Amino acid sequence: MNWRELLILRRPLIIGLHLLLIPLAYAIAFELRVSLGQPAHRQAFLETVFIVTALKVVYFGFFGLYRGWWRYASMSDLEALFKATSLATLTTLGVLYLTGMLAQIPRSILLIDWGLTILIFGGARMAVRMIRESPHTLLQKQRATQPTLIIGAGDTGERLVREMRRDQSSVLNPVVLLDDDPAKRGMYLHGIRVAGGMDDLAHVVRNYEIQMIVIAVPSASRKRMSQIVNRCLETGVAFKTVPSFQELMERGARVNELREVEIEDLLGRESVKLDLTSVQAGVAGQVVLVTGGAGSIGSELARQVARLKPSRLVLLEQSESDLYFIDLELRNAHPGLEIIPVIGDVADRGRMAEVFAHHRPAWVLHAAAYKHVPMMEHNLGEAVRNNVMGTLTVARCAARFKAEKFVLVSTDKAVNPSSVMGASKRIAERIVLGSAALRTSDTDFRAVRFGNVLESNGSVIPLFKQQVAKGGPLTVTHPEMTRYFMTIPEASQLVLLAAALPEAAGRICMLDMGEPVKILDLARNLIRLYGMKPDVDVKIEFTGLRPGEKMHEELMSQLEAAVPTSIGKIRLVQTDEGDPDMLELLLHNLHKFHEQRCDDGMLRHIGLLVPECVPPLRERWLGAGGDTSRMPARQFEPVAPPMMMAGNLNGAGFPQEQVEV
Repeated sequence: MNWRELLILRRPLIIGLHLLLIPLAYAIAFELRVSLGQPAHRQAFLETVFIVTALKVVYFGFFGLYRGWWRYASMSDLEALFKATSLATLTTLGVLYLTGMLAQIPRSILLIDWGLTILIFGGARMAVRMIRESPHTLLQKQRATQPTLIIGAGDTGERLVREMRRDQSSVLNPVVLLDDDPAKRGMYLHGIRVAGGMDDLAHVVRNYEIQMIVIAVPSASRKRMSQIVNRCLETGVAFKTVPSFQELMERGARVNELREVEIEDLLGRESVKLDLTSVQAGVAGQVVLVTGGAGSIGSELARQVARLKPSRLVLLEQSESDLYFIDLELRNAHPGLEIIPVIGDVADRGRMAEVFAHHRPAWVLHAAAYKHVPMMEHNLGEAVRNNVMGTLTVARCAARFKAEKFVLVSTDKAVNPSSVMGASKRIAERIVLGSAALRTSDTDFRAVRFGNVLESNGSVIPLFKQQVAKGGPLTVTHPEMTRYFMTIPEASQLVLLAAALPEAAGRICMLDMGEPVKILDLARNLIRLYGMKPDVDVKIEFTGLRPGEKMHEELMSQLEAAVPTSIGKIRLVQTDEGDPDMLELLLHNLHKFHEQRCDDGMLRHIGLLVPECVPPLRERWLGAGGDTSRMPARQFEPVAPPMMMAGNLNGAGFPQEQVEV
């Protein structure tokens, strides 16, 4: 008979064992109180044992004592045993009284039997569990184990110790605990000593020959987690962590689901969790358009929006393959949602007019943009076409077709821009917040500005990971370079919340990004996370600033001011977008110079549109003939507007009858 057949017979076997132990406990109670050797007492026992046994069997079944696993016995099992035994004893007392049999036995026998029953059945369960979890069992001796240190002697650490011992497949053998709470030091948890706090980490790792460290502090702040991780990195021992409290709540993760420590655990900034309830009220039942819908931010925006139950989700993207995969993912995750994948270029006026006329989006989340600084330095015309003219095209379509909301995804590189990419995003901000045609429309225009996004396509972390996988070297531009960082979900939630924040209309929203992080520190910590030593196992090389790069990014310029909002982690940026008519003139000329592929003309007008630009962009602008002492007159005859104007679709080269709905 194999173990599966035994498992099927498990409950009958347990009931049979109870049928033997219940009379045994009752007999011992008789023997302790009176001798069963006397015929009268033996007769009383035989006449009442059936009643005692039957009532306990019934109550034990009612309280589920035949369904539990003895090797997992817990306080709840002992509580159920106490209740079942107590009720069975009281019921027995009543039955014996009503039948007149109570006069045959001393009442204290029932009390002794009550105690013995709890002792025997509770003890049996605890004994099975103790044998199962003992580190000296034959089963555990047969498997190779890693001496494991657990940081955190709280509830999570306690459960982790139990689960490590129960899991036959686990190679982790908990041998010591650390906790910074002085009251816990020197105490024992399931036989394991709390040997000190984090200051004792290196000493304990050496003394106990630790091969694995597990961080069991799910409620730790990001700053505290960063400190713990850095101390673990110094030991050179492999380490993991339990899911965070947020993960335990959101996806029902188990404490023993250990995960690798991620680079965001080292940022020292608390991850911002934003309440999207107000967003759902605006999105539910609406048509939402996400441009750049297959990019890092755009795809996460699409995932977040899909959960908010829009009537239709339109994903606009140039990359066919990327669009295919996000469309497939969302259809599988949300089979009841209408998802429309649209291949198109945001700078294509005719295509954008067609998309807006057909779908009539209520919310437009504009995430489509070229974002790589060095790449745009060498492709000035494409930065202007996509980031500037593309934004102008989509924004004017939103106004023409009466979209309710338009949210521009911007960047901290738009502040005092040193690069073509940063300047193009600052111009995009000026378009949505300062254009005369858009200001007079019914559409609510706003922008969102944030720093670097961890794990986004082409960002520094994926690059570092590739370089580590190849054995190095890791390339860092400068040892002092810093950047603000946030996660992709944070960035996406900020965009959505900015769309619903009442006071953000016509403003720029900015997330509290905390303190900037040194890129060199990120590189070194990432190498340590892979179990290697920086500058020993993997080299770090400094390559110098790339074209258009800043040493330190900013979240606001000196011309701007921050205003608090009803949400503590979000601020509004007050800025002056200047004369709307001059903005239209400069955009018109910029468009014409782009059509002529005239880089000097584009650079001159970029500098006029963003006079706060700094070197090296400012040097390029001055080299192209830029001059802030005078503003240009119109350099081109307005034969046709540079973009589709409100109320005029023919300017987009699109027949009027084709866009009537």
